[in-house]
Amino acid sequence: MRVTSWRPIGFSIALSVATCWSAVVVRGAELDPSRLPPAAGGQVDFEREIGPLLKSSCFGCHGPEKSKNGFRLDSRERLLQGGDNGVDVIAGDSARSPLVHYVAQLVPDMEMPPPGKGTPLTPEQIGKLRAWIDQGAIWKVGGAVNEAKGTTDKEDWWSWKPLQRPAVPKLPGEGDVIRNPIDAFILAKLAEKGMRPSAEADRRTLIRRLYFDLIGLPPTPEEIEEFVNDRDSQAYEHLVNRLLDSARYGERWARHWLDVVHYGETHGYDKDQPRTNAWPYRDYVIRSFNEDKPYARFVEEQLAGDVLFPDTRDGFEALGFIAAGPWDLIGHAEVPETKIDGKVARHLDRDDMVANTIQSFNSLTVQCAQCHNHKFDPIPQEDYYSLQAVFAAVDRADERYDVDPGVARERRALNGRLANIEARQDAMNERIRVRAGAPLADLEKQISNLEKTSKTSEAYGYHSAIEKNSASTKWVQVDLGAPVAIDKVVLHACSDDFNHIGDGFGFPVRFKVGLCDDAEFDKGVMLLVDDTGVDVPNPGLKPYTVEAGSRSGRYVRVTATKLAPRQDDFIFALAELEVLTAAGTNVARGAPVIALDSIESPARWQKVNLTDGWYPGLVASESGELTGVRRRRENLIAAATTAEEAAVLAEWKQEGGGIRGELKRLPAQSVAYVGAVYRGSGSFVGTGANGGAPRVIRVLKRGDVQKPGVETGPGALSCLKALPSRFESGAGQLEGERRAALARWITDARNPLTWRSIVNRVWLYHFGRGLVETPNDFGHMGALPSHPELLDWLAVEFRDSGQSLKALHRLIVTSAAYRQCSADNEAFAKLDSDNRFLWRMNRHKLEAEAVRDTLLLVSGKLDLTMGGPSFQDFVVEKPEHSPHYEYQLHDPDDPKANRRSIYRLIVRSQPQPFMTVLDCADPSMQVGRRNESLSPLQALALLNNSLVLRASKDFAAKLAQYPGDTVARVNRACYEALGRPLSVKESESLAAYAAQFGFENCCRVIFNLNEFAFVD
Repeated sequence: MRVTSWRPIGFSIALSVATCWSAVVVRGAELDPSRLPPAAGGQVDFEREIGPLLKSSCFGCHGPEKSKNGFRLDSRERLLQGGDNGVDVIAGDSARSPLVHYVAQLVPDMEMPPPGKGTPLTPEQIGKLRAWIDQGAIWKVGGAVNEAKGTTDKEDWWSWKPLQRPAVPKLPGEGDVIRNPIDAFILAKLAEKGMRPSAEADRRTLIRRLYFDLIGLPPTPEEIEEFVNDRDSQAYEHLVNRLLDSARYGERWARHWLDVVHYGETHGYDKDQPRTNAWPYRDYVIRSFNEDKPYARFVEEQLAGDVLFPDTRDGFEALGFIAAGPWDLIGHAEVPETKIDGKVARHLDRDDMVANTIQSFNSLTVQCAQCHNHKFDPIPQEDYYSLQAVFAAVDRADERYDVDPGVARERRALNGRLANIEARQDAMNERIRVRAGAPLADLEKQISNLEKTSKTSEAYGYHSAIEKNSASTKWVQVDLGAPVAIDKVVLHACSDDFNHIGDGFGFPVRFKVGLCDDAEFDKGVMLLVDDTGVDVPNPGLKPYTVEAGSRSGRYVRVTATKLAPRQDDFIFALAELEVLTAAGTNVARGAPVIALDSIESPARWQKVNLTDGWYPGLVASESGELTGVRRRRENLIAAATTAEEAAVLAEWKQEGGGIRGELKRLPAQSVAYVGAVYRGSGSFVGTGANGGAPRVIRVLKRGDVQKPGVETGPGALSCLKALPSRFESGAGQLEGERRAALARWITDARNPLTWRSIVNRVWLYHFGRGLVETPNDFGHMGALPSHPELLDWLAVEFRDSGQSLKALHRLIVTSAAYRQCSADNEAFAKLDSDNRFLWRMNRHKLEAEAVRDTLLLVSGKLDLTMGGPSFQDFVVEKPEHSPHYEYQLHDPDDPKANRRSIYRLIVRSQPQPFMTVLDCADPSMQVGRRNESLSPLQALALLNNSLVLRASKDFAAKLAQYPGDTVARVNRACYEALGRPLSVKESESLAAYAAQFGFENCCRVIFNLNEFAFVD
């Protein structure tokens, strides 16, 4: 581009208003302003009209990621600087700005966008762009003009400015349309734009809107009629309260929250194994919404409930938030942390925890500072890695907990007493060892050398029958001949090279060990250990010891509840079962063995092998050299022990046994998949090497784990000046104190992001769009609030009035703005085509879950059972490696799948096709706002999906019991599915269709009507 020197052809005394023109030549062609669309009249709003236009139409080629011809439009400074061809925008003079001619497609070979690369701007859009340039190309920051800097000041932004309660606008003469302060703010903005609100919707529309909005299910015809005919002036408010008190409310709004935190019940990544114990977090969210828990408590429980609210069920289950996202099984369980891939996996795991926390609670994209300082927001890398340091000791794992707080406190007290006894035992035993001196060291060296010499045997052990399903139950038991007081049971795993399984072959993944005097184990069963709720790591050849606490019984049974994988099948195998008395005698040696089933293939596999005294790793017989050396060691220790010490040790052992017995008598613990300090086994050792201490976190140059920089301590964001950005940390600080500090930082009354974020999310789900259209991004690349004063008023009101989400819902849905009809207004649509200022109610399309639940409800099959493990609407194939989740193989008549959609097991790698077509959230991503699309695939799914076919069949069968003729039944069907009675013409038409094609097909037609898929 070449800009010729210019001289004005006329002067005005006021040079600032001169409108002179001299030729501008681009690529040899002189620009002709007469061919441009005229500039728009009136003041142009940059945030609403120009910023979004540049972002949507230009950033693809001229934005932060790509700058063709060196030209960028993401700041005023870069805009006015121009690109490789020179200046493209002249502030104050759109006619001479080449950019305007480019977008008007008037310069050959410089059309923007290039032909076939996008949609050209409309004349109206070009007119707005011209007006903005003519008005000085002013770039606004946080609602205030910043002409001095000419670009965005990252520190000066609306979302991290302190919260202050704005005054409610006073609008004389508007009392009849103002039901609460929300309406005053909405009306003030509409008046400013020259618009008025729409009329209130009719009662049939309002009850259907409220039902779907608050509980996600439609009202029955009887409920509609009752509301329509209720003459009470507070009938609407009573309906709102009744729905908020419904248990269905928590199920509805928990689904919204689970979208935000990208909750799923499989790991994702390559192997995408299921998380069978993830569901307690889902139930926690439902319970919290139904109980109307204060929002600060809700936040704090999810980040540090174990620290801030110890011994509580919610304080533990809420930690599922930290573990809600995807998790790399290979990178954690199969690759050690010392390897580069292991470091990367754990780095990305912490990144997910940081992003989930800050985006969910504070609506900022802090993860963009992983490799460099945030390009748009004042978030340096140091802030990001300080947040990583908060989670430096946290991994994801199945962890045990007590639902009953009283039991939790009792267990903690007993474990504390036991730990104290064991510590004193260890200290005394160490003094005795020192006293025994070098002879003891020599004997222990001999024992170690002897144990390295392995004995082999052809008798591998006991082997169950082979099963195709890992959930099959197997058991094997030993008859001790008479009741015996036993000290412990020791299980020894097999070793076999079949399918390269090796050590630990056949050791059960989940099992329990019981003691009983009844051979059938029907009564008087004492459980010594119950590992049926969590997968037990394969022990290899390490003995698995179960403490018995001196309890007495004749039969010892091991029951496998989840079998070990073999190749394409599952088994249960053990090499040896030892039952030891307090004196160390194995009373199971040679005892009879019975089992549910057994592969008898002597000498390798047979029941008698379970008590033959041999197992892999055994190095000598009980009468051999090793036994003699061990006996000499015991004698030496006994000689070095005084009588007083022996008495004290015996007393401690007895006391410890009693405590273990009390622990065994406590109710079995539950299991949940949560973020926790996990020491693990195998490659997945978590932070065990440091005893649970937080890992050292360093700023990574370009986010590369091989380029660590300075060490960082725990902290948060420095852009919020009212709050400290770094937390105290010391060598003795417990890991949980870091999470507790972050939880308090987020819920601090001085943190404006927290309170703006949650009220915006709630507003979004009620109106279909937030007061800020980007609920997960309140930064510079996000949208500006449409009603900033209303947003702040709601945030302060919510924060300072008990933080009740139900009260916030009540305030919103009882406003006149919410009760408006959704009818169009041509004049207002021209001023505000996307209804940003709420001159009417937005039309809502039902989410996938609401469609599915409504299909089940109206067909009479919906099961409203709450809580517990999720149902599966798929069949799993090849679960031993990478499961295949086959939805098409699921039986649509399976009654277990008739529960509400929130209880569906959510798979990351293979989403449910029907739900995906209907815009269900992707569980691998944080979804602040779902897509709302219309496509032929949706119509085909609602016509032909197996669920719809079954629902149509069931609905027709239910309606067959309804009294009256076909017309009456058609009317009833539509009233249940659509929420209104039919006109005479409609009912006759549908009745004729039902008579010709059957009622089942008539129900399919009803399910495909727009009225079924849309709320109003």
